[in-house]
Amino acid sequence: MKNKIAVFCSASYDIDPKYNKVAREFVRAASLRGYGIVTGGTIKGTMGEISDEIVACGGYHLGVVPRFFKQYAYPELSELIWTDTLSERKVLLRKDTCAAVALPGGIGTLDEIIETFTLQYLGQYDGKVCLLNYDGFYEPLLVLLRQYVEVKMLPAETLERLVVASTPKELLSKL
Repeated sequence: MKNKIAVFCSASYDIDPKYNKVAREFVRAASLRGYGIVTGGTIKGTMGEISDEIVACGGYHLGVVPRFFKQYAYPELSELIWTDTLSERKVLLRKDTCAAVALPGGIGTLDEIIETFTLQYLGQYDGKVCLLNYDGFYEPLLVLLRQYVEVKMLPAETLERLVVASTPKELLSKL
């Protein structure tokens, strides 16, 4: 698969259903545009919702699952890679992707997208780094990153490379 997108998202079952809805919209639109989707590959929360949507639209889905989450692995992945650690998982989630997209998610999602953004800044990740700022979800993070620019702890041009979009359609148009 030539064009793959790493998708970082929530594994919680307790989130507002609007976040799962927009996640499904994004992966369906991306899949129908020929993008393969790379996720944490589990049945949990938004990850499970994404997996169901990719299967429903006939898309390609690579799951990268730590062995200690074996019981949560999604059964209908196009391809599955097992890892021993979350750190190894993050490396393989990004491998050979043209973009990394953070959908609304928790601290794991925040960890994944900030590490990826840092790697892009350091020249170690060539893909685009993206936030789906649906319903203003990532506004607090964006305020913090602008503060970093203001106090000269982050170059303005680095922040300008961060792709931010409010809708799946807008985000896909920026890829």
